[in-house]
Amino acid sequence: MIARVQSLGSGGQAVALNEEVCAYLVAVIVRDLDLHAHFPELPGTFPKFFSPGPLSRLKLASIPFLEMFERLVGLDPNADVYFESLAALHKARLKYERILETQTVPNLDQVGPRGLLQYGGMNSKMLAGFLLWRKWIFDIDNRAGQETGYLFEPIIAAAIGGVPASARKSPVKRRKDGNKGRQVDCLRENRAYEIKIRMTIAASGQGRWGEELEFPEDCRQSDYVPVLIVLDPTPSPKLDELRAAFLNAGGEVYIGQDAWAHLEHLAGSTMARFLEQYVHNPLQVLLAEEPIQLPDLLLAMGDEHLTIRVGDEEFSIARMRKGEDENPAPSDPERQVGP
Repeated sequence: MIARVQSLGSGGQAVALNEEVCAYLVAVIVRDLDLHAHFPELPGTFPKFFSPGPLSRLKLASIPFLEMFERLVGLDPNADVYFESLAALHKARLKYERILETQTVPNLDQVGPRGLLQYGGMNSKMLAGFLLWRKWIFDIDNRAGQETGYLFEPIIAAAIGGVPASARKSPVKRRKDGNKGRQVDCLRENRAYEIKIRMTIAASGQGRWGEELEFPEDCRQSDYVPVLIVLDPTPSPKLDELRAAFLNAGGEVYIGQDAWAHLEHLAGSTMARFLEQYVHNPLQVLLAEEPIQLPDLLLAMGDEHLTIRVGDEEFSIARMRKGEDENPAPSDPERQVGP
């Protein structure tokens, strides 16, 4: 597990966690679990996991990581899963920080035809710049969606004591072709979990939506109880339809606060704390800050920095010069947590 946490992974923006970073993560867990008395070698203060500033500063030098980790697991047997989950989250955040530093600015060959929809309505120079900014923001948001998707379900699966299953290795088989398996977000005992952050209005076309509706019955035919977890409680016709499919197949459905309560019950006290502190609470804080009206936005891209100003707040991101790191991102998700 430690080798997996410290490995580089694939892709140009992949990151590895060295001993100093791993020591910091252990220190964070010690603080979270209120075990300070057992770790006198740790400093009295060090940065919080979610705090302003570059992520590269989150490390502790001259601290024996492995010895501390073994002591931590001896005090709390679930601390190893906590550590691996927190490390996966930190690696994803480091990777996205690097994406923001290196994401190339598009060129007009990629987006020029879209300008026909607004050509003549604004100055051509202004329109060209607007098209490029629009595409760059779309690209970094799309990458954020990808990285979150690769991370989210494995972390939740690990937290509740389950494992994700790829289609190739899945015990849940398709009714239409018993030789083919179904990808499952989390298998735990005789339950097969479908975990969703939210329900989108469209599920990647009718074919994909039909696959989702067939999943609970495929589970039932494979002797698994299908369980639907949707963290966002926003109602939608798609959610109603999927909920009915799970219930009709003898499954269970947990939405919104019921979903969080179910996950925390399965996770046990240690991993419930992880879910609350690093997943549930941050999402709730962001939801509480949703503005009634969009604030003013100012973006400025220089050779060395990207400056973002939202309302009265400003944030700066260091940018790498062209050619310093232009490796493409991986097209396939990396396993973040688990065997």
